Amino acid sequence: MTRTSAREVAVQLCFAASANKIDPAQMLDDFFSDEHYGSLSSEQELFSDYPDKKQMAYIRTLTTLVSEKREELDAYIERYAHGWKPERISRTALAVLRCAICEILYMDEVPNAAAINEAVELDKNYDEPDTVAFVNGVLGGFMRGEFPDTAAQEQE
Repeated sequence: MTRTSAREVAVQLCFAASANKIDPAQMLDDFFSDEHYGSLSSEQELFSDYPDKKQMAYIRTLTTLVSEKREELDAYIERYAHGWKPERISRTALAVLRCAICEILYMDEVPNAAAINEAVELDKNYDEPDTVAFVNGVLGGFMRGEFPDTAAQEQE
């Protein structure tokens, strides 16, 4: 499993946790049980490989952090979505945005540019082009607003 696939699994888990108000620790244990995870490979290629230790740690960390920091992440999204409340944003795009902003803020091993690029590419699999552009715009605005020096260096 690649980091990109691990990120997509984490986004799906964040989506599920948010939609169903599930405790992330219990959800992760249930989801990655041999019986459950093994049954998913016939439904979606994403689940054909079981995450290794490093990927599992990444998925668990990201999923847990998104749950713990949800209010903070949503405040950033609302600030940079220019008038859009989180409840008006596609639930998939919201999960993608939460994960990307969480990676930027709390996961130093993930380069900011990679978090943004991967988020936009991932959202292309789930949402319409207008929504993908919206996600890109929110993340670009977030970087310019919260990390102006970094954003200026990346554009040079």
